[in-house]
Amino acid sequence: MTSFSDLARDARTARMVLSMLAEPDDAVTGRLLTRLGGVKTVGLLDGDGKVPGMGRVDGQVWRERLTAAARPDELAGRLRNVEAAGIGVVIPGDPHWPVSLSDLGDREPFVLWTRGDSLFLSRPLADLLTITGSRAATSYGEHVAGGFATDLARDGRVVVAGGAYGIEGAAHRAALASSGDTIAVLAGGVDRPYPAGHRDLLDQIADVGLLVSETPPGATPTRHAFLARGRLLAALSNTTIVVEAGTRSGSLYTARQAHDLGRNVGAVPGPVTSVTSAGPHQLIGEHRARIVTDAGQITNLLHMQEAVQEGPRQSPLGSAFSRDHTRRDVGHDGPSL
Repeated sequence: MTSFSDLARDARTARMVLSMLAEPDDAVTGRLLTRLGGVKTVGLLDGDGKVPGMGRVDGQVWRERLTAAARPDELAGRLRNVEAAGIGVVIPGDPHWPVSLSDLGDREPFVLWTRGDSLFLSRPLADLLTITGSRAATSYGEHVAGGFATDLARDGRVVVAGGAYGIEGAAHRAALASSGDTIAVLAGGVDRPYPAGHRDLLDQIADVGLLVSETPPGATPTRHAFLARGRLLAALSNTTIVVEAGTRSGSLYTARQAHDLGRNVGAVPGPVTSVTSAGPHQLIGEHRARIVTDAGQITNLLHMQEAVQEGPRQSPLGSAFSRDHTRRDVGHDGPSL
């Protein structure tokens, strides 16, 4: 009978296995991974021995939580399917691994699954810009997001977004129309484009840009995965721009994560009568974001962050925003299904 240890023949496969067993943004598993490495961490799943750094009860709870996700024989089949499908895998230490993700500390993803050219991940942090906002965007918001993406793509920047309806879709489309570079960070498997209405758009991004996810191939997006993705959208980029968002939008969580990571955050002001302007106004009022109204101001933010990055690196993002906190902050305009 196959054991979990049998599957973890090297660090890369071990991280792939952990990605298939653990939920995204699992800092407990991330802490073990940092301390022990992938092979030894997976090895702890076999048997009932002590888990380093945990009491017997906590260690067993952790073990049962992961092993309940899939049997070793099932995982072996999934690993074979991934190899046959030609889906890319990038792990820390690889040439294309984005070093900016180390700022997440124990919340750094175990692996990134990719469709497209993973070379985009190795671009300097100063080249990457996240544009996010409401799925229920207004025509004004989509026009602004598209204009930002067009100008910045023509300036050689990589437009990063989540592939969603509304603001993010407008940003991706504008970057592609400008023959620019774009990355879509997905909450589900890269082989299952979501939302379904953006399948053609996401397939086009995979052809000329990059689809990336920390969730394994075949995974269906969940509410928690959408929340967890926010920290990746924040950490991958130099600057995050929120165009439109409600006060409980998941885009505000992404912006707050970016702020806590020491990245620059910009927000677009709008009519005080519009619910989609309430989120950006809230970020500005909290002093977490600067007002941006054109691509030139965003470029200034990018240059400011470049200067910061020449100094000491920012401290990794800790656990100030716990899973419970994120659930309180994110509402119906955010990452729900």
